Order: sequence, then structure tokens, then C-alpha cells
Amino acid sequence: MPQIHPLAFVDPGAELADDVIVGPFSYIEAGAKIGKGCVLQSHVTIRKWTEIGENNQFSQGAVIGGDPQATSYKGVPTFLKIGSNNIFREYTTVHRSMIEGKATIVGDHCMLMAYSHIAHDCHFHDHVTVANSCGIAGHVTIEDRAFIGGMSGIHQFCRIGKVAMVGGFTKITRDVPPFTLVDGAEEEVRDINAIGLRRLGITQDSRLALHKAVKLLFKSKIGLTSALELVRIEVPQTDEVRYLVEFEERRFSGRNGRGDQR
Repeated sequence: MPQIHPLAFVDPGAELADDVIVGPFSYIEAGAKIGKGCVLQSHVTIRKWTEIGENNQFSQGAVIGGDPQATSYKGVPTFLKIGSNNIFREYTTVHRSMIEGKATIVGDHCMLMAYSHIAHDCHFHDHVTVANSCGIAGHVTIEDRAFIGGMSGIHQFCRIGKVAMVGGFTKITRDVPPFTLVDGAEEEVRDINAIGLRRLGITQDSRLALHKAVKLLFKSKIGLTSALELVRIEVPQTDEVRYLVEFEERRFSGRNGRGDQR
């Protein structure tokens, strides 16, 4: 049986795996589903229509699966789906979709640090890290192994490419290219995310190819279409370079700035 503190409330309509731990003053609504190995510390709220995988940790005060903050939302069934092995630190908030039958999605092995907010209809891929007090607006997609620095804000419908790093206190209003470091009030692409790439085992030659591609695309005065052609001609076509080019092509054509359609 789940280990439920006597000062917690779990609605009989909620589904908890046998080894779930629920701390004092936590509140779980009917319609919530919580998988094996999950731990809820004190004062955690899990709202209806929230489906949680295995081995997730929820720290004090987290509110998971709240109603979307949208004036158009009228209480229709919407969902939040969370994978496995995620960490939700103190007072994080994650909201369900605002669209009937659709879901906000958090993948696996993500870490949301204290006071971070994930709005409706976001899609987090795997191994995403969001530092303290970040605000992620609705319909944002964050790809694998991206890192969002503390106190940053991301505008709705933006996409953060994989292994990208957003520096602390940065306002993001447009897509962040994969493998890059973006920082400052002007959302400037500074360079490749060299540390993140090295940690992933990306070779020096591949990093140099990415560096050259980033320099052509974001540091030269060449238009994007011409820069993309130069990257294809002059830069070794590693997997990472090809992904960067494809990302920019989708963004340029207008298909990449609207988040994932689910």
C-alpha cells in the first residue's frame, strides 16, 4: 500500500502505485495517476487529469497539474503527462493544457528548480534543466538536454533547441538554435555550448564544425538563406551541423515557432 501521511489527503478516485510516498499536508485529487517510486514531500498538490510516471520527486509546495492560466479555459478535460525520473523542486508549478483533450508534456530525467513555472501546452523533451525562478510561457517546446538559466523568461510558442543553454536573466522571444549559448537582453547567440557538448562526448572536430556553422549563421552579416548555403558547402556535415541547419530552415519557413502540435 502507498505510504500516506495521516495529515495528507488522497481522494479515493486517485490512482497511486503501491510504493508511492505522500508527505504531510499533501493533496491529491481524483483522476490523478502516480507511478511507482514517486515521493511527494510536504504540501505537494497533484491536481486532476495528471498522469505521472515512475521515480519522480516532488519537493515542498509543488503544484502539479493546475488549471491553465488562460481566460478562454472553461473547465474542459485537459491533461498533464509526466515521464519518469524527474525532479520538481520547491514551489514549482506545472499546468495542464488549455485545449480540450490535449496535454502539457514533461519527458524523462528533467529537473525543475525552485519556483520555476511551466505553463499550459509546453513540451519538455528529456534531460531538460530549468534553474530557479524561471517562467516558461504557454506552448513552448524545449528539446533534449537544454539548460535554462535562473530568472529567465521564455515567451509563448518559442522553441529551445537541444543542448542549447540560455544564460541567466535572459528574456527569450524567439527560437534558440540547438547547441548554442544565448545570453543577454538582445538574445544574442554567443557561441556553441562548448561545455555541454564536451560533456556529451562530442568530438573536437565536430565542435569546430559547429563553431564554424554558428559563426556563419549568426555572426556574419550574410542573410540566413545565403548563410545556410555556405554552411552546406564550407562546413563538414556532422550530425550536429545537419540538425542545426534543419532547425534554422524550419524556423525560417515559419513552421518551428509554434511549438509541438499534439
